[in-house]
Amino acid sequence: MSQALMQKPRIIGPKVRICIVASKYNEQYTDALVNNAIEELGELVPLGRVDLIRVPGAFEIPMMVANVLDRDAPACIIALGVIIRGSTEHAELVGRSVTDALQGLAVSSMRPIIHEVLLVSDEKQAYARCISAPLNRGREAARAAAAMIDVLQELDRSMPRNPNIKRQRHA
Repeated sequence: MSQALMQKPRIIGPKVRICIVASKYNEQYTDALVNNAIEELGELVPLGRVDLIRVPGAFEIPMMVANVLDRDAPACIIALGVIIRGSTEHAELVGRSVTDALQGLAVSSMRPIIHEVLLVSDEKQAYARCISAPLNRGREAARAAAAMIDVLQELDRSMPRNPNIKRQRHA
C-alpha cells in the first residue's frame, strides 16, 4: 500500500463531465471520500461538471455504473465506498464482486472507472484512508480520474479512433 498520494496531474482545460457513484453505507467515511474527491476535482478540472449519485451500499455501485454507461456516458466514473471487514467472509465476497464488476465494465465500455471502493480491516484503517490527509483515497481517486482523462484526450489527439471498427458496449 502506498503511503502518499500520487502526484497531481496537470489541470484539465476543456469542459468534461465526471460522475461519482458512491455508497451511503459507512456514511462518515464515504462522505469524506466524496467531499475530498469533489474538492480535488474542483482544482484539477475547474471547468468540469461533477455528477454525484448515491446508492445504498457497495454492492449496488457496479449496477449504477452500468446504468450511467448506458446513458450519455461521462469522461470518467469514480466509484467510492467503504467495506469494513467483520467476523464473516461477507466483506471479501462483496469486495471481490465489486472489483470484478467494475473492471469488466471499464474494459468493455473503454471508459475509465476509478475504483476506490475500499475494503478495510477496521475503522482505524477507514479513518486513515478516508478522513486523514496523507492517505486520502478520495483525493487520490480524483487525481487518477484527471490523469486518465488527460491520457485519453492525448490518445485521441495522437491516435484518432478508426470509425470502421465496431466497439462493443458493456454487456
